[in-house]
Amino acid sequence: MKKTVTWVLIANGAQARVLENTGPGKGLKPVEGMDWAIEPLQAQDIVSDRPGAHRTPSGFGRGGMEPRTDPVEHREAEFVKTVANELDHQIQNGAFDRLVIAAAPIALGDLRKSISPAVKKAIIAELNKDLTNLPSAQLDKHFDGILAA
Repeated sequence: MKKTVTWVLIANGAQARVLENTGPGKGLKPVEGMDWAIEPLQAQDIVSDRPGAHRTPSGFGRGGMEPRTDPVEHREAEFVKTVANELDHQIQNGAFDRLVIAAAPIALGDLRKSISPAVKKAIIAELNKDLTNLPSAQLDKHFDGILAA
């Protein structure tokens, strides 16, 4: 009988990693090549130019035009899409059977929008928590009742 492989995605908008559980008493082990990170930046680090002026009927207005989307949010949403695409690729190749997601609230929302139907079917639980800064050894307690780690 084939063992059930459960992946646990730990993510926020700037870093993500996948851990694997292969059954009761096996704990969580990092999945090689399944960790990502981008440098967390502030909006001023991404957008260096001052906003442009806008034209009013009497000439140029004083207020600058603000970007339509927050550059930090956009960058983090693109990062999360990359993670979601990789999860889709991995499930298509049979790398895991079940998925647990623990992500910061905004990243979790972005993931929900980005994951494929195949990955959605594999999700057994979601935790609305940012656990990215916890060492792997401390994660087991957060998944009691979800995994037989």
